[in-house]
Amino acid sequence: MTVRRGLHVAGRVGGLLGREAFRTVSARPRGIPRDVVEQQRAQAVRELCEDLGPFYIKVGQMLSTRPDLVPRAVIKELEQLHDRIAPEPFPAFETVLAQDLGPRWREHFREIDTERPLGAASLAQTYRAALGDGTPAVVKIQRPGIRRTVSSDMALLRRLARALAARTPRFSAVVDTEAMLDVIFQAMEPELDFTKEAANMNRARACAEQFDTISVPEVLLATEHVLVQSLAPGKSIREARPEEFSDEERTAIGSDLLAFMYRGFFVERFFHADPHPGNIFAEPGKGITLIDWGMTGRTDRSLSGMILLLFFHIARNDGASAARAWTALGHPTAWAQPSAFADDMANFVPKVAAASLGELDFGITLSAVLQYSTNRGIRVNPAIAILGKAFANIEGSIRCLCPEVAITDVLEDEIQEVVFELVRETLSEEQAACTALELLAAAPSGPQRLNGLLDALAGNQLALRVTSVKDQQTTAVDRAATRSRNRRRILLAAAPYMLWRLRRRRSRHHGA
Repeated sequence: MTVRRGLHVAGRVGGLLGREAFRTVSARPRGIPRDVVEQQRAQAVRELCEDLGPFYIKVGQMLSTRPDLVPRAVIKELEQLHDRIAPEPFPAFETVLAQDLGPRWREHFREIDTERPLGAASLAQTYRAALGDGTPAVVKIQRPGIRRTVSSDMALLRRLARALAARTPRFSAVVDTEAMLDVIFQAMEPELDFTKEAANMNRARACAEQFDTISVPEVLLATEHVLVQSLAPGKSIREARPEEFSDEERTAIGSDLLAFMYRGFFVERFFHADPHPGNIFAEPGKGITLIDWGMTGRTDRSLSGMILLLFFHIARNDGASAARAWTALGHPTAWAQPSAFADDMANFVPKVAAASLGELDFGITLSAVLQYSTNRGIRVNPAIAILGKAFANIEGSIRCLCPEVAITDVLEDEIQEVVFELVRETLSEEQAACTALELLAAAPSGPQRLNGLLDALAGNQLALRVTSVKDQQTTAVDRAATRSRNRRRILLAAAPYMLWRLRRRRSRHHGA
């Protein structure tokens, strides 16, 4: 399968290269403008991604957020990538239903419209149905054999990424192609196993409960290849008519949707990675429903915190601090130009900070900063591509229904809640204990002295003797200073840990 798929991909790519070479050679004698040729080439690249299937579509969508790697004309085409194909007759999917639900799979439904699919994509097809009790539902069925195809594509691109890294060490030092592909692999995994997508939906629904206008479909049944979920009311937010909603409802929807994504980025560190208009349904009086949780993003504390800090510095018109925050997301190469990058940011940030609230676009801002940093030899976390894609998609979706909602206004409103959650997490008992143990581990003989130190603290019997070192030799002074620093470090580390331990003792005592 891998060899056959590899030959097919190679043939399609080779055909594209041949056609584009001919297009370039023949354009000048025919007087075709260069920008027209570039547009035709970009369109051919988009069509190739769509023809090769879901994995290449995702790669293309990620590349659309990397202006440091892809020409502007190609980016504009890749932003239009879609995963819609002609529907396939139902019998091909009936075998999947029988495999996962058994030969009597029809007993799960009162009816299912097998003649008119709700949607057809390269990974799955969806059908409108009704459960035995009449509950409206959507049945999502994975295409037979698609997992093998995607796995072959992943293996092929992984080999190509390794070959590229070996042949272009300077480029690969700045852009870790294999790591970027790994981010896509991980994000796509739930799309190949619907039980994981169902878990994503359940988690997202819990996150959405605090928002009045946001809902997530309920999982009614899930197997690896079949997902049955409640029917989302309304229509795509792209097709929704703003005049059918009150101004208050539109504003509430836009604000809630942005706040929901902000909390996903910075607090939950779990977010919808593909919130384009087709995945957001809206209906007057019922708010919006976020569907298709197959592709999600995840960040760690460090990445989400540094992205939030970056936005703060940009909003404060502090280019130097923004440059430091961005550099902390990755690391400079041996030939990096951090001073030049700081100059780039010093010139760029005032333009962004001076933009009106409605003009500021975080997705475009991330892409611009990424381009500057790559040009200056600074590698960043590959997850930035997923974040940039999500930012760009959610902003585009919101503008379909409520373009007057300013993303920075919502961030300003939400920031207190976000910061509060981050502080609460940092000051939690578990985090205090973790920090204490990390500091103790870094101190000489810390673990061995932990119990005695805590007992001394608990009995208020610990005292530090300070002796004069003016007449000591320099090496002795250094040793004394080091010991003093270590003592202070242990005390600072032990204090929160001691509070945590005492609180746990009290809790057990009261519980008893």
